[in-house]
Amino acid sequence: MENSPFFDRIQTVTEAYLSHRQRVRRIRKEKLRKKNIILDWIEAFLWAAGVVLLINQYLFQAYQIPSGSMIDTLLIRDRIFVNKLVFGPELLPGLAKIPSPFEPKRNDVIIFENPSYISRGPVFDIAHRIIYMLTLSFVDIDRDENGEPKAQFLIKRAAGMGGDRFVSDRGNMKIRFAGEDRWVFEGEYNAGAGVRHRVSRLIGEGDYPVIEAAGRVMAYGDMGLNPPAELYAAAAGLTGLRYPDYFAYERSRLEVLRGAFPQDARYRALLARQTLGWYIPPGYVFPLGDNRDNSRDGRYFGPVKKSKVLGKGSFIYWPPGRMGLIR
Repeated sequence: MENSPFFDRIQTVTEAYLSHRQRVRRIRKEKLRKKNIILDWIEAFLWAAGVVLLINQYLFQAYQIPSGSMIDTLLIRDRIFVNKLVFGPELLPGLAKIPSPFEPKRNDVIIFENPSYISRGPVFDIAHRIIYMLTLSFVDIDRDENGEPKAQFLIKRAAGMGGDRFVSDRGNMKIRFAGEDRWVFEGEYNAGAGVRHRVSRLIGEGDYPVIEAAGRVMAYGDMGLNPPAELYAAAAGLTGLRYPDYFAYERSRLEVLRGAFPQDARYRALLARQTLGWYIPPGYVFPLGDNRDNSRDGRYFGPVKKSKVLGKGSFIYWPPGRMGLIR
């Protein structure tokens, strides 16, 4: 039986409607597919960023060396990975640390928060650390008024442990280890222990008479007196020294003032600080730079709590010619 024109019309309309609906669905799917490419890129970026943040926060953090305080072990602008897992990572940047059975050992290269760093607030600190981590230390938004990166973190060598005492003898550190009654020069100990790193010095032994004479000249100035001509002449070379030893200078100045004012408790206490040196309490480390005469380290701000040590220097990854383990 042949279809009537009415049913033919219904069939035509139905087919046209279904074709139109299929075409609309196909167009919608194409649009969604194009949208999903963008969404996929965003999701992939966020996922990768999250992985980088997790790795930096809990496993290995990228860090750029800002100064020459660790030459020759680490050079300015070396980029390194710091092992944060070994000593227990922070739960969140700047917050409590996860406990770890391991502690810093003598001569480990450690990273810790700079005790003299002035924070710009928790929001900025977290934003700075996230950007720093995401860019593997290539972008640092925390800069001073001269545009130079501010040292929020310091990287030094854990030269002293709890119970040790250190004293400076013309820039050479002497150590009295916990439980012992004799002093040993750091270089002598390192040679006997087979330590592989080298302590660099920028001040020669022949520079110290000038530095010490300058300290004594300053003491005369503090007392309102003119120094002897020969002493003044001996100190004249200080301006030619790029790295004068502050501790030797200050000790010489205080020795003159202590002798002139033996009753003054202030000078007695300040000189005792120079002659007795630094004591490292249990639970602390004493960080020193390998480039000893150009390093602001524990000699200036004191020992650092082990709980404040954020990680251990592990590997140099940039520049390519310096890739290798940190020792």
